Amino acid sequence: MQVNRRSFLMGSAGAAAGLAFGAGSAIPAFAEDAQLRAMWWGSNDRAKRTLDVAKLYQSKTPGVTIVGESLSGDGYWTKLATQMAGRSIADIFQLEPGTISDYSKRGACLPLDEFVPSALDVQSFGADMLKLTTIDGKLYGVGLGLNSFSMFFDTVEFEKAGIPLPTPDLTWDEYAKLAVELAKSSGKSGGPYAARYAYVFDAWLRQRGKSLFARESVGLGFTADDAREWFDYWEKLRKAGGTVAADVQTLDQNTIDTNALGLGKSVIGMAYSNQMIGYQLIIKNKLGITMLPREKKGGPSGHYYRPALIWSVGATTKQGEAAAKFISFFVNDPEAGKILGVERGVPMSPTVREAILPQLNPTEQETVKYVNMLKDQVGEYPPPVPMGATQFDQRVLRPICDELAFERVSPADAATRLIEEGKATIKG
Repeated sequence: MQVNRRSFLMGSAGAAAGLAFGAGSAIPAFAEDAQLRAMWWGSNDRAKRTLDVAKLYQSKTPGVTIVGESLSGDGYWTKLATQMAGRSIADIFQLEPGTISDYSKRGACLPLDEFVPSALDVQSFGADMLKLTTIDGKLYGVGLGLNSFSMFFDTVEFEKAGIPLPTPDLTWDEYAKLAVELAKSSGKSGGPYAARYAYVFDAWLRQRGKSLFARESVGLGFTADDAREWFDYWEKLRKAGGTVAADVQTLDQNTIDTNALGLGKSVIGMAYSNQMIGYQLIIKNKLGITMLPREKKGGPSGHYYRPALIWSVGATTKQGEAAAKFISFFVNDPEAGKILGVERGVPMSPTVREAILPQLNPTEQETVKYVNMLKDQVGEYPPPVPMGATQFDQRVLRPICDELAFERVSPADAATRLIEEGKATIKG
């Protein structure tokens, strides 16, 4: 089963690339008893790993054809919205913790409980891991690995500047000082304009006993004063030279190749721990990884374990059982695990985790060490995010932060707008 890598790599850099496995191969094609469409976002490395697992599955499962599609950036969510409107959602599609609740409540996901354990084996994960993808008592997805928030940094630039590498107890005040120093010594920006990152804001709030979304009711978990303090911090740091400029930050579409660190515009990046693998593939200098800064030494970290990414089954599929079987293979088969490594997070299956450990390269080992190190640092996993959480991130927080960075709005006015527009967006 051959895959045209060139056409895929060209397509994945822009809109989408659709690939049907089994076509044009020297191996006799199986009867198409089940054709599954799988859709995800991510780097070229993720796409290659996913496609290789799909090929492996087809070689072991006669009668199944998998059509893979990878999209970049916000184009993924636009495509998913179009599919939902047309009632033609991909059989298997990728979500993450901030979107699974939203999309399951909007009817995009098929409940998977009926397939457990006959077609979908998740017993080895443990009950707590299944809670991460259970919404209103139903299982709407399968976590593909564990991760948490993290801070990546170019170790070479730190060494050049003579600045000690950041440690897990770094405070936000300390971070601001080293970001400015790095900008002066490296000729790059110190770090991102992270006011724009909802997950960093959430960690910052959790360090203060609050959260992005309300825990006991529907709505926001913070006040305008909290938002103003958050915006003030990043505006002061931007004006001091510690962040990338507004025009660079607005390029970020939540993908590795558009992130300031990935673009070579900053020394520090903030992302999810599993993404370190993708970043290191495109960055020459050795990267380091540590926790996000915290409010004070010894204070709460704001971190929690989360499913790095999630496979869900489209509510409109006619191949629910076949889709569940593919997902089960994806997360349980040791051969598949060796292909996937920890690019989508540390595997939840103990068997797969044990199988892949000997083959992990130094970067992959660092992500596993990081997840293990967090064991005594993580807090309680938050409740599922409300409907409208995705829109809050993409259509409220990010645009407001862009206006703030371009100095079109003050921190106080930005905070007021964030509350007002946020309340109008969160639906429950």
